[in-house]
Amino acid sequence: MKFPPFLSFPGRRKAPDHLSLGVWGEKRAEKMLRRKGVKILGRRVRVGRHDELDLIARDGDMLVVVEVKTRSREGLELPRKSVTYEKQRRLSRAAVRYARRLRPKPAGIRFDIVEVIGTPGRVPPKIRHLPGAFGLHSDFRL
Repeated sequence: MKFPPFLSFPGRRKAPDHLSLGVWGEKRAEKMLRRKGVKILGRRVRVGRHDELDLIARDGDMLVVVEVKTRSREGLELPRKSVTYEKQRRLSRAAVRYARRLRPKPAGIRFDIVEVIGTPGRVPPKIRHLPGAFGLHSDFRL
């Protein structure tokens, strides 16, 4: 009997294809940010029970939270629209919780969106970086 590849069985640990595309995009975004001189602090960081941050970085004394959007082709959706109001609120909550544990404290929090367009094994991906895409949600303070 054949099982779908995304089911977990002993000895089989392959993630679904849509998840592997996201991980690939996050690696490309991380490489691009490192070239710009940003220090990466963590990848896929879980904060609390429900929040996950794609990339956490430091740019000088500023904490940078990066939301990575990976797409196989262009024209599906604008990256700013894909980060909804509720997603911005969750990212703000997670970023403040994370920043409170840091020593020394960051001077502020900046939220960036990195859009990676392409697929693994093809031509080099197209990468768009939107620094300061949105601000800290008004419900939270650093």
